[in-house]
Amino acid sequence: MNQLQALRQYTTVVADTGDFRQLAQFQPQDATTNPSLILKAVQKAEYAPLLQQCVAGGAGRHIDELMDRLIVRFGCEILQLIPGRVSTEVDARLSFDTAATVARAERIVALYQAEGVDISRVLIKIAATWEGIEAARILQGRGIRTNLTLLFSFAQAVACGQAKVQLISPFVGRIYDWYKSRAGSNWDEAAMAGASDPGVQSVRAIYHHYKHFGIATEVMGASFRNVGQIIALAGCDLLTISPELLAQLAASDAPVQRALDPQAAQSLQMEPVHYDEPGFRYALNQDAMATEKLAEGIRAFAADAAKLEQLMQAQAAA
Repeated sequence: MNQLQALRQYTTVVADTGDFRQLAQFQPQDATTNPSLILKAVQKAEYAPLLQQCVAGGAGRHIDELMDRLIVRFGCEILQLIPGRVSTEVDARLSFDTAATVARAERIVALYQAEGVDISRVLIKIAATWEGIEAARILQGRGIRTNLTLLFSFAQAVACGQAKVQLISPFVGRIYDWYKSRAGSNWDEAAMAGASDPGVQSVRAIYHHYKHFGIATEVMGASFRNVGQIIALAGCDLLTISPELLAQLAASDAPVQRALDPQAAQSLQMEPVHYDEPGFRYALNQDAMATEKLAEGIRAFAADAAKLEQLMQAQAAA
């Protein structure tokens, strides 16, 4: 049994890619996308026709609608290859606008429904700002399931649990990156690996809180830099993994042991935590890593969304 097969005993494996032609070999249950992954995919020759078809079929439509049609097209292609759900992201430039996020999410869902996709197979990805979490609360109340992304702090996770979102994607690798960068030459890779990795510790704390207090929101570790981070979170509800790391797991037969267990979490001594808006904003502000990485992530996704729009506009003008 290889590590990928062993991991599946404890955790639902999700593919983190826009390159859907890679999916079949790894047989993930679900798949996640984001603007950066879609941008990377459409610049490959085999995916360029999808962009061309969306632009040609959307003549006269506003560029933001063409963008949604493109990401839904990728989502539909992915859903043909997996048995579960696909996560599709709302434009990161709306991360601080609750009403606009809700409207955009509802349009994305309508586009999926027009293609015959049941909305139970779609998760709408939204940045875990206060406004984004409020949008998710509204959407969940309307039967639209959400995946709160760019999640770096315990405060974000608590607020998402309060909003009863379907799923959160706490980022492991980007937390690791921040602490490694801050430590500079003092960083000890061996000492900070596995269960000692700060990104792994963040997800463990969130997982334990959710399972201890019976919070139904699914925890999906994301943004991995190495296989060690993945193995250290075996037992997490879901893990979304790049094709490169999926390949490494499939090529190794090293042992995999369950690291996270819901029964063990229930036996821990923990105090309940609740955040209103001022408390959330203050807690996030006090976490320099989370504040910086959230802002950086929104900027990066927004920049790639703008680049994707430019590609579409160039195609329309050709």
